[in-house]
Amino acid sequence: MTDVRPDNRPTGSLRDRIAAELTRARDRSVRLTEAVDDDDLVRQHSPIMSPLVWDLAHVGNQEELWLVRDVGGREPVRQDIDDLYDAFKHPRRDRPALPLLGPAEARRYVATVRDKVFDLLDGVRFDGSRLVADGFAFGMIAQHEQQHDETMLATHQLRTGPPVLSAPAPPPSVRPVAGEVLVPAGRFTMGTSTDPWALDNERPGHPVELPAYVIDAAPVTNGEYLAFVADGGYADPRWWSEPGWRHRSSAGLTAPLHWRRDGTDWGYTRFGRYAPLVPDEPVVHVGFHEAEAYATWAGKRLPTEAEWEKAARWDPDSGRSRRYPWGDEDPTPEHANLGQRHLAPAPVGAYPAGASPLGVHQLIGDVWEWTSSPFLGYPGFAAFPYREYSEVFFGSDYRILRGGSFGTDPVACRGTFRNWDLPIRRQIFSGFRCARDARPEEIA
Repeated sequence: MTDVRPDNRPTGSLRDRIAAELTRARDRSVRLTEAVDDDDLVRQHSPIMSPLVWDLAHVGNQEELWLVRDVGGREPVRQDIDDLYDAFKHPRRDRPALPLLGPAEARRYVATVRDKVFDLLDGVRFDGSRLVADGFAFGMIAQHEQQHDETMLATHQLRTGPPVLSAPAPPPSVRPVAGEVLVPAGRFTMGTSTDPWALDNERPGHPVELPAYVIDAAPVTNGEYLAFVADGGYADPRWWSEPGWRHRSSAGLTAPLHWRRDGTDWGYTRFGRYAPLVPDEPVVHVGFHEAEAYATWAGKRLPTEAEWEKAARWDPDSGRSRRYPWGDEDPTPEHANLGQRHLAPAPVGAYPAGASPLGVHQLIGDVWEWTSSPFLGYPGFAAFPYREYSEVFFGSDYRILRGGSFGTDPVACRGTFRNWDLPIRRQIFSGFRCARDARPEEIA
C-alpha cells in the first residue's frame, strides 16, 4: 500500500522530490551566506567572482522569472531588479558598484519568491508544456541554485580571514588505485534524450565511434603533480602549448592555486586553513593549460570529452550507457564525494563502489576534470529554454570539464553533465586525469 501524506499526496511523488531539491538547495545557500557577516556578503573577494549577496539575490530572481512568472503566470515580485541580476548585462567585476539588494533585503526577497513557488507547486500540472513536463523548470532552478552554491563555495575559498566553514574530513583510501585502463574501440551513446532534468547541452543522445584508448584509473594526485613541479615543469616551455606558456609567463604561475612552499615542503590553504599536501589526494585548482602541460610532460594527453564520457558511462557487458559509472541509481556517500559533505577531494581509492565497470575510479565528484574538447553543441542540439544557458558560450574559447567536484550537488551532477570554463581559470575545483592512444600491442 502506498503511504499517503496528510494532504493526500502520495509520498515519493514528483512534487515531493521537487520540494525536497528546492529546500536542500536553499538550505545550502543559507549556510554559505550566514557563515559570514554582512560586510563579507557585500565585499568582492576576487574580481572574477561576484559578491556573495549578488549570488543570493540572483538565484531568487531566476526562480521568480522562470517559476513565479513563466510557470505560475503570477504577478512579478520585484520586476525592478531584473536588470541588476542579469548575468549577461553586468560583468562580475562591475557588480559591487550596482545598487544591489542589501543582505537583509535579499533574504526577504528570496524567501518571498520561495513562498510563492511552493504555493504554485501544489497546483501545477506536469503534463503540459515542455517547460513543466516532468517538472523540468523546477529541476532547472534547483540545479541553477546548486551551481551558484558551488560558485559561492569557490568564493569562500578565495576570501581572506579566519575560517568560517567546516566539515568532516573525506574518507580514507580503502584500496590502491593506480595505472591505466584500456577502453576498447567501438560505439557508445553520448549524451541523453531521456533524462528528464538534463539540460540542453546534454542533449540529444547520439552515437559516437571511438578508437581504442587508455585512460588513467584515477585523477592525477598531488604527489604526482608535485613531481612535475619539482622537475621544473613550470619553467620549461617544452611541455606547454603556445597560449599556455604565454599565460604561465604573464600570470607568473609556479604551482597550483593555493599551494605554498613551507620550507622544503609544500602545503595549501583551504577555506582559511593551512595544511601539508596530502600526496594521494587529487590535485585541485589547476587550469586547463597546467593540466595540458602536465599531461605532455608525462608522455600523455588530456582525454577528449567523448573519451571521458565513454569511460564513465559505457557498460561493456550490455553495450548501453549508464547514468553514472556504477549504474543508474542516484549517488550515495559510498559512491562519490559530492554535495559539500567534505571540503576537500578524497584520496584516490576512497570510493571503490563508484568505479566504472572497466575499473576507472572517482569519475564523479572530488574534482572537475579538464578535457581537451571545446564547448560545442551535440548534433541536433536545440537551445531550451533559453540560448543564454549554453549556446552563447559555444566555440573554441572554452574547454569542457566533467564529473563534478566535492562542491557539486548530486542534482547537478551525472555522467552526461557538462561544465565549461576558460582555460586560464583556476578558482574552480578543477583537476584532471590523463589519457593516450592505445598502442597496437595493447589491442591485439
